[in-house]
Amino acid sequence: MTNSPSRPDASTSSPLADKGSSSGNGNERKLITIASGKGGVGKTWLSVTLAHSLARTGKRVLLFDGDLGLANVDIQLGLTPEQDLGAVIAGDAALDDVIARYTAADETSFDVVPGKSGSGALGNLSRAMLERIRGDLIAAAARYDRVLLDLSAGIDNAVTTLSAHKGEILVVMSPDPTSLTDAYAFIKLAVMRNPKSDIRIVVNNAENRKDGDRVYQAIKRACEGFLKISPPLAGIIRSDRRVTDAIRAQVPLLARHPQSEAAADVESLMAKLV
Repeated sequence: MTNSPSRPDASTSSPLADKGSSSGNGNERKLITIASGKGGVGKTWLSVTLAHSLARTGKRVLLFDGDLGLANVDIQLGLTPEQDLGAVIAGDAALDDVIARYTAADETSFDVVPGKSGSGALGNLSRAMLERIRGDLIAAAARYDRVLLDLSAGIDNAVTTLSAHKGEILVVMSPDPTSLTDAYAFIKLAVMRNPKSDIRIVVNNAENRKDGDRVYQAIKRACEGFLKISPPLAGIIRSDRRVTDAIRAQVPLLARHPQSEAAADVESLMAKLV
């Protein structure tokens, strides 16, 4: 596996060198928020795997680690970035300056905005700063086919502000009963802020597809009964011990275990987003 912690060179085929012509709503619709009502449901792992899956199809992908204060996308990928989102927040760098290129063992590459880990204060950023970061991501989307936002678990100000865009919002949940409650709370707040939110459900770590559908039907009934919306199912990802192995190896699942059940499920999810 080859990793480059520095931002892509403008002389390469990097999206940073491709200025593109998309703007406005077109850029916003390229954004995909990956969120969850509670931690521990595999949100960051899904973000990394989905970014890699999209890149394998030739898509230009930017993965933004927006889990402010508890960032770990770089850890899951084995990246050692020279700069991170903290430099952007401090005013020492522009968003483009901190972008790092990740290249997997299968030679698939995508770009990463590393988060700032270990600083809880970052989770309390002002709304103005959060809106500026969101605006920078929308602007960056002109150079990418997809921009994935891995946001922190819960419904704090950072999550709701950064996910206020015209793209998709994937709400990740697990069969854990508390996951249903917390996912519903997230969806309720998102819909209150923007009734037109494009919310879709991902059930992760399901025992099998039947179990995953049971979990989906439960959140769907709650949303239909109380919010009068019916968020579609984006995908069901089956529990797979090889996911843990890939995380420990700091290698994307599709590079380490491309034939695994979870890999196939993520590929299926990805196909619905392309």
